[in-house]
Amino acid sequence: MKELMRTNDPTAIAFAKALLEGEDIDCFEMDVHMSVLEGSIGVLPRRLMVRDADHFRASAVLRDNGLLADE
Repeated sequence: MKELMRTNDPTAIAFAKALLEGEDIDCFEMDVHMSVLEGSIGVLPRRLMVRDADHFRASAVLRDNGLLADE
């Protein structure tokens, strides 16, 4: 698994997951409950992970929709 994006914006994560689902790319959201464990409210970022083989295509999808900066 490779990290595709890291953000504390839940709407960006939801949008990214919807875009990837539309392209039949499986993704997994990590660190969803970390802010609860640390006692904060959404301060810690969430990570969106994809398979190594899907990383290039997933990055292109998110970049084309303005969720990732050009690298």
